[in-house]
Amino acid sequence: MAGRPQARPRRADAGDAATVPGVVALLGPTGAGKSALAQQAAERARRGGVAVEIVAVDAFTVYRDMDVGTAKPDAAARQRVPHHVIDVLPPHQDCTAQWFQAVARAAVADVRRRGAVPLLVGGSGLYWRAVVDPLEFPPTDAAVRRALEARYRDHPPAAHAALARADPAAAERIDPGNLRRSVRALEVVALTGGPFSAWRTAWDTHESVFDHLSVVGLHTDPGELAGHIAARAAAMVDAGLLAEARALATRPHGLSGTARQAIGYAEALAALAGRRPYQGLVEAIAARTRRFAARQRRWFAADPRVRWHEAQPARGALLAALTAAATSQEPTLQSRPPSSS
Repeated sequence: MAGRPQARPRRADAGDAATVPGVVALLGPTGAGKSALAQQAAERARRGGVAVEIVAVDAFTVYRDMDVGTAKPDAAARQRVPHHVIDVLPPHQDCTAQWFQAVARAAVADVRRRGAVPLLVGGSGLYWRAVVDPLEFPPTDAAVRRALEARYRDHPPAAHAALARADPAAAERIDPGNLRRSVRALEVVALTGGPFSAWRTAWDTHESVFDHLSVVGLHTDPGELAGHIAARAAAMVDAGLLAEARALATRPHGLSGTARQAIGYAEALAALAGRRPYQGLVEAIAARTRRFAARQRRWFAADPRVRWHEAQPARGALLAALTAAATSQEPTLQSRPPSSS
């Protein structure tokens, strides 16, 4: 079929694989403590003589000035360990997986050319696959996307209902409240005349573009994770999420459709517009984050490359992977299967 996606296996390794550092990744659900663990492991590795730089794999830390709701590493942490793909896009521009793929891969290549180990850290399954796997993406058209956003902005479930009629398989994989993803799928249907779900064909395999890739998964008990998420949501609101969301939304260019869908910001903007009571803001953010974390666990559990560890063993596994990657060796990592709960 015309426009049908094709996987094109290719290697993103620079130069001779024997002389180029490998790539390490730390994955896990939101609130599991990935950023802190990555920072600790990177600092320890650097003290031991292994150059490590962090590449953030996140849909929203790419945005400048979206700080309170994205849990970005602070300036001190970023000074101790170089970070990449953070604060690189103004919030009025959309962030697409295709754009992220190009920017993040360029960052990884630059880190490796300088002889350092890139440590990919994040919880965005889509962006993770975009960076490490040989994927292509459907066409885009900003005008079509804006028209769809305008039509469904105040009624996200209506966009999902339209998608369910046009492409039931795609609708099954998308949260009815996620306007951004529903609009993207409808955009592809409009542009190609075919189902958005057809583009998932290339996702059925997990063939990395990197010759040396070690993936550590951070497993957290679901009950413990829910507590972390609740505390994180409350901390966001206490730190001024509402004020930040208001300031961003009232700028001349406002917020892009992507930025508006960020967890925390979407709920804050709804409260500011009178569509949601302020009293339930923290729980609304926490509830959406819990749903997102459950999807993250399912997404990463399907990736056979991930070696899962509880927090304490994960520290040792990550450090071992970073040390081995410095010479492009494959570390021997034992793991436990991820919980399905």
